[in-house]
Amino acid sequence: MRSVFEEHLNDLEQDLNLMAEMVIEAINRSVQALKEKDVQQAKKIKKDDIHINNKRWEIEETCIELIATQQPVASDLRELIALLNIITDLERMGDYAAGISKIVIKLGETPNVKSFIDIPRMAEIATEMIHESMKAYRDRDDQSARKIVERDDEIDELYKQVQRELIAIMLEDPKTITRSTYLLWASHNLERIGDRVTNICERIVYLVTGEMIENITKQ
Repeated sequence: MRSVFEEHLNDLEQDLNLMAEMVIEAINRSVQALKEKDVQQAKKIKKDDIHINNKRWEIEETCIELIATQQPVASDLRELIALLNIITDLERMGDYAAGISKIVIKLGETPNVKSFIDIPRMAEIATEMIHESMKAYRDRDDQSARKIVERDDEIDELYKQVQRELIAIMLEDPKTITRSTYLLWASHNLERIGDRVTNICERIVYLVTGEMIENITKQ
């Protein structure tokens, strides 16, 4: 019975890694489409979000089945509960990537109001955080999880910089308000992805220590 549970858990962790890679790819593709005004690519990203959603439901169904059939002990339940929460955060990150693709579609071929430097950097940090958090999960490394959260401050600072620049642009030229607002939404989506990775890191700390701690960098 124990070997069956562990086999299923290993399969779930592989599916989790696959889902994380799908999310990373969606974020990178959506920001690239934003830079290149690639509406066709954006439409494809929006459509492909269903694959991330399906992977989430597939993992969730397996977790529920294991809880119902394998009589998991407390530590096993903690594994499954952490996993269920992590896939929820990953699925929401996929939604944020799809949200950026919708913005690309709305912007179409309209001229850029600013250069794309800070927004791609936000995406780069966010995807690095996702990758690092999955490694921390695999290694059950709560110390690494705590350090990953600190990088969310970098995303927040870039988000504030984007806000300042876009507000200044709108004040100088009211004709840019709509386009600037769309870019604010895009940057906000990336900022929210950083917050979701923070949630995952909190779950990793919970998984390793048994403690559910918010603001883990302050511990």
